Amino acid sequence: MVQLEVIKASWALLFLGIVAFTLQRIAQKTPEKPHTFPPKPRPEYSEDAYYTIEPLSKLDLATEEPIKLRTFKPKYHLTMGLENTTISDLIAMDNTYEQRLKIRYDLLRDAEHEVLAHRPAAAASVQEFYSWMTSTYLPQRFPTIYTLTPTGLYNSVTSLTLPLTPTDASQALSLLGANVDCDFLFMLPIPPGDAAYRSEEGTKYRLEAFINCFPSGFSPREKLGLSLADIHSPVPSYAAKLQKSMDRFFATLPVGRIVKRHNWTVTTHTRLHVLAGNHMSEEEAAEEGVKEEEEVDLGQTVLRCERQTLHRLPGTGALVFAFKTYTYPIRELREEGSGEALAQAVEGMGRGSVPEMRVYKRQVVWGEKVANYLRGDIDE
Repeated sequence: MVQLEVIKASWALLFLGIVAFTLQRIAQKTPEKPHTFPPKPRPEYSEDAYYTIEPLSKLDLATEEPIKLRTFKPKYHLTMGLENTTISDLIAMDNTYEQRLKIRYDLLRDAEHEVLAHRPAAAASVQEFYSWMTSTYLPQRFPTIYTLTPTGLYNSVTSLTLPLTPTDASQALSLLGANVDCDFLFMLPIPPGDAAYRSEEGTKYRLEAFINCFPSGFSPREKLGLSLADIHSPVPSYAAKLQKSMDRFFATLPVGRIVKRHNWTVTTHTRLHVLAGNHMSEEEAAEEGVKEEEEVDLGQTVLRCERQTLHRLPGTGALVFAFKTYTYPIRELREEGSGEALAQAVEGMGRGSVPEMRVYKRQVVWGEKVANYLRGDIDE
């Protein structure tokens, strides 16, 4: 009997072992369900963003230094490079304000044809933007500088009062250009029925108005009426790498969302208003070669950057492309310890996604000498 019980126990253990082994194999063959996470909620944008401005109540222009933009990287890649920001961040002000306004005023007086223009399609958009800037944004964002009065918007720096209702779009652009150190370009969709409209290409935007005192090597007047793609046609690889994504982004940017980006280059002069000369074509490079390198004045050479933003007006739906220009002597970058990083970025223009940038940005002219200076190998 004892022997029979032992045999029964052995069979029971064997059976349990087989069951355990089978269950283990099944568990190994059955993949675990992946962990699921709830989808991230999409941000909600609305017109409310234009009326919730964060004030800079303690801003003191006399002590406010310009933003230091150091966005260069070891290799130059042509990308949109966008990041979200807030409507409050549209305009940056600093202790160069009065000096810049003097330059802008002189340009509006002496070269208005080049720095200001609009087509009829943009008149309502310009008026909408001007009204919002003077009645809402400027007095709310910069209360130490701008104050609403019964007669208009008072500027405590210039002691001038801006009308809240300009006579027309030209006056609105002129007043913006003379009182805000920022350039504004107004883009509107090409409407059906227009000679440039192509239904199969989707919504395309073109430049309909501008106040652009500080262009970097192009004539804003010559860009008026051009599509986004045509404006950027001189930029190497724009059509292949950016055109579709830029057109799509411009067409779908919602009201209430504002994005920013930065760009940079090096110029061998300190001029802010530059209609030509900051860029070079392959043909010009072949003709000129690099003979100008010896003439590069390092004392006049600067890092030139733009702080750019893009947003859509809630009323007319126009896109407002805004940018403020900053210049920094390359001496400043060498002294602060950024010389090597900028030197690598200068050399990296030819090592990124668009090597042709070396020519387009004239790096073939100034690049070697500037890099040597930034590293301390030569002096001014």
